[in-house]
Amino acid sequence: MSDSKSAIAANSKKHNAMANAIRMLSLDAVEKAGSGHLGLPLGATDIATVLFSKIMKFDPKQPDWPDRDRFVLSAGHGSMLLYSALHLLGYENASLDQLQDFRQLGARTAGHPEFGHLDGVETTTGPLGQGIANAVGMAMAEASLRARFGKKIVDHFTYVLLGDGCLMEGISHEAAALAGHLALSRLIVLWDDNDITIDGHVSLADSTDQLARFRAYGWNVVSVDGHNARELETALRQAKKSDRPTFIACKTIAGFGSPARAARAKAHGGPYGKEEAMAIRKALDWNHGPFEIPEDIIDDWRLAGLRSTRKRVDWEQRLDDLDTETAAEFNRRLTGDLPPAFEEAVLELKQKLAEEKPAMATRKASQLALESINPALPETIGGSADLAGSNLTRTAGLEDFSSEKPAGRFVNYGVREHAMAAIMNGMALHKGLIPYSGGFFVFSDYCRPPIRLAALMGIRVIHVMTHDSIGVGEDGPTHQPVEHLASFRAMPNINVFRPADATETAECWQLAITRRDAPSILALTRQSVPCLRNEFEAENLCARGAYAIFGQADADALIYASGSEVSLAVSAARILESENISTRVVSVPCLELFLEQDQDYIRQIRGTPKALVAVEAGVAQGWDGLLGDGGQFVGMDGFGASAPAADLFEHFAIDTAHIVSAVKSQL
Repeated sequence: MSDSKSAIAANSKKHNAMANAIRMLSLDAVEKAGSGHLGLPLGATDIATVLFSKIMKFDPKQPDWPDRDRFVLSAGHGSMLLYSALHLLGYENASLDQLQDFRQLGARTAGHPEFGHLDGVETTTGPLGQGIANAVGMAMAEASLRARFGKKIVDHFTYVLLGDGCLMEGISHEAAALAGHLALSRLIVLWDDNDITIDGHVSLADSTDQLARFRAYGWNVVSVDGHNARELETALRQAKKSDRPTFIACKTIAGFGSPARAARAKAHGGPYGKEEAMAIRKALDWNHGPFEIPEDIIDDWRLAGLRSTRKRVDWEQRLDDLDTETAAEFNRRLTGDLPPAFEEAVLELKQKLAEEKPAMATRKASQLALESINPALPETIGGSADLAGSNLTRTAGLEDFSSEKPAGRFVNYGVREHAMAAIMNGMALHKGLIPYSGGFFVFSDYCRPPIRLAALMGIRVIHVMTHDSIGVGEDGPTHQPVEHLASFRAMPNINVFRPADATETAECWQLAITRRDAPSILALTRQSVPCLRNEFEAENLCARGAYAIFGQADADALIYASGSEVSLAVSAARILESENISTRVVSVPCLELFLEQDQDYIRQIRGTPKALVAVEAGVAQGWDGLLGDGGQFVGMDGFGASAPAADLFEHFAIDTAHIVSAVKSQL
């Protein structure tokens, strides 16, 4: 306790009172809930108090003000620090009732911060390291939009509070290295350096010199006493002047104020118990009951929340002063609306494809689609994990995003799939951009945590995942996705598109961009596939997830297929038809969308076949509901092998002959 008392002695009485208000609300909420984390809310509150009351630009009365500073609590377990601060600052939906319902069913105050629940929560955090990568994306979005619309309209910073856990996670290395390379000077990271993890002292598992690490990335690095308000304020103001991202190491005491737990591993979690809660109140000279904050302290916090009102009003005037076209474009991008040119570009492309009937890999068809989409949608920002030549996500005219050219619309992420996906989430959360990127489908495993968070948050990010099956060929099973389609289809609120030809690829791109409330994956082939859609149709046939691509209704046999296997199914159907077995082929570019359709449409597509087959170069999981008890699956039931693609399809019995056999065995 002596260390705690000496740490607060240098601060003003006002600062300590404001900081202690956060501490006590956090303490009371965790104690009432019977669960939560107190180490960070007690220990990092001086950092938050300076940041929110002195440094950041925001307006609780207009929480979605586009030019607000962003705050990311990467150490999401410390959520009560953020919730308490939002309440004190005057965010309307962060009410005292919400704090008292912390971690309860239906409350906005979830165990970890969740985007969309509370104003002021910029992203969903909890899985450590995701927040700092999101923040890199936000800083990149700010730089991109500032380059397009000017500093008078886009001029804000992104702040991150993280702990040792975030720094241990590998994603923090990927994201921080890229941020340093791009010189994202409006990114400021505050490290809650308290030497504590759940299992004990940090030294149990880590001896990294974090300051040297971030200097090596090219960051501006500063060390301060995390309980000294003056040092914190000085460091933050200097950081805003840096031409590089800034890493501020804030030495703190986990569980600050707790006689029995401070600076110990048991400070991390909670609750601390009634007796220790009373001891903390005594140690911090807090003579008020649970959830009671004196009016003068509330007033100080509410005034802090109003600091930027004048700045917001001035910004609104500057926006009004813009020429009509620029102002309309800025607002369109922020709302996420799409311009008429987008639909026109897709229709023109589909007409061209119907005329030319190209046979090509769907990864190439994706590039062709992007060549039409990117000029029509200036908000798209592409990229690749060092695989642009394979993913084909770069199109003509896209310059590289860099510190020298922040208006560039192609990000060279390097071999950093995990950070790439999380950075894209940050861009989408910032608003104003539609991020897409490329990688090999098998390496989507590296992207899974941020893709899951994108699905949880309901945000528009698009992942181009090429080399989607054993069609990869000679690279072998390490590079051949088998279970990946099924595993992502099992994830709620995500669209997994697997188009069969160039026209379906264009339509899937249209659907991915049009849907604002979910991420999308485009699983695309390495190998060429034939043109199957020979006639132009303005309607997006992929929009309902599945449609009949060959044959008539009420056929004796029905074959479902996706991607490169649709052409195999059509070939098999022609053989069956020649033998007087009526056959219908249903292309299923998005199984999830199909299963969301009403039963009338599903029955219309299915008919009453005597034989039912599904064909996909992946595992069977996910197709069960369509096949029922009697249908057969033609696909994979194990890993692939290293050989030419054609040999592999024959070896694993995913070919026309085996599809025909599967149908006949049921007749």
